[in-house]
Amino acid sequence: MKMIIKTIAAVSLGASMLAAPAFAQADRQPVTSIQQLLDRVRADARDAEAQNQARLQEFRQNRDRQAALLAQARNELASLEAEADRLTAQFEQNDQRIAELDAQLREEQGAFGELFGAARQAAGEFGSTIESSSISAQFDGRHEPLIELANSRTLPERRELDLIWQTLIGEMNAQAQVVTFQRRVLGLNNGEPLPVTRVGPFLSIADDGGPRYVRWSADDTNSALGYDLKELEQQPPGRLLDAASRLINADPGEIVAGPVDPSRGALLNIYKDVPDLRERFDQGGIVAQIIAALLIFSAAFGLFRLFSLLMTTSAINAQKRRSTASKSNPLGRIMLAYEEVKDRPIETIELKIDEAILRETPKLEFGLNFLKLAAGVAPLLGLLGTVTGMIRTFTQITLFGTGDPRIMAGGISEALVTTVSGLIAAIPLLFIHSFAASFARGAQQALEEQAAGIIARHAEESAG
Repeated sequence: MKMIIKTIAAVSLGASMLAAPAFAQADRQPVTSIQQLLDRVRADARDAEAQNQARLQEFRQNRDRQAALLAQARNELASLEAEADRLTAQFEQNDQRIAELDAQLREEQGAFGELFGAARQAAGEFGSTIESSSISAQFDGRHEPLIELANSRTLPERRELDLIWQTLIGEMNAQAQVVTFQRRVLGLNNGEPLPVTRVGPFLSIADDGGPRYVRWSADDTNSALGYDLKELEQQPPGRLLDAASRLINADPGEIVAGPVDPSRGALLNIYKDVPDLRERFDQGGIVAQIIAALLIFSAAFGLFRLFSLLMTTSAINAQKRRSTASKSNPLGRIMLAYEEVKDRPIETIELKIDEAILRETPKLEFGLNFLKLAAGVAPLLGLLGTVTGMIRTFTQITLFGTGDPRIMAGGISEALVTTVSGLIAAIPLLFIHSFAASFARGAQQALEEQAAGIIARHAEESAG
């Protein structure tokens, strides 16, 4: 009996927890009897039923409200569709009316329609020319009326037609002027205005402590910030900068020789694509690097040998003026060799002195053969680079044809750069070898000359 009561209590407790989960977390006193448990279950069931009824009532109210909103939206959609149909019909009527009026306008204009069309076309073309001209850097917005006239669909007025030829004459007059004005240049003077000298429509030069070529960039995004002029990405060579300096520093009315770019900046802008010395050297590839390394090492060694031979020659000349022999120079060592055998027969003395001269000769001629070899190898390396560059060029021609010359430019550049590098390396090495060989021969002749003098004096003393 106790087991049955415990089972009923457990089932009732589980049912109350399933029926009223919302009240499971409430703080309650523990039940002490089955009757209290049943009363609590019934109370929880009533509370859950009341809550469910409230939720159901709220859902029904929301459903009615949503239905009303849906009906209202459908009514608005219907009215908007009707308004769209009305506007579409009105648009078609207006479009048809515009077409009729255009036809009537063309009919009434007659030959004037073609005239006004030609005027608009001329205004558009000349407006584009004015906009791209560097003269516009001095005069802001002078092309805008012409562009507006070109895009206008109304009949042009007399003043608008006069504006075309008036602007044309103004452009012709400005093309013959060399003027200086203040303008902001992107990348110069921290954005502050500086003097800009304009040579007609051909080029512009800014004075930023020195001449700097600038270009007109009306289409650039920086125009909105007032930077209608922009420094060239790469300035031209020094001779053009010197000519520009003479121009911007000339007095009013003074005639000076200055630069002119007939392409209106295109030629000056090409300098950004012209490779500098470093880029040209890189075009030679590994062969040019080998030639450069050979030149640096050989030139350094040759200059060291020249310095050594000069010091040796100076030491020999100094020894000529002293009677005391020194081991620090070749002539002194020859004199010491004579001192060792001066009491012997003349034939022995001659042989001993010749032996001393032969010992000094390799020291004087040390490195001369290497310099000669380097001077001969450098052009051969250049020829090697020429051959490899031409092989590369013909390979490109085989793969891609001859349609685009830029494809072959890499191989041709390698061939020519290596040839030039080889010649540049050979010429100074030949000069260094020639000077070194001349100094070595001079020192050797001085030793032979002094040796002959020593033998002659010894013979005279023996005969006396």
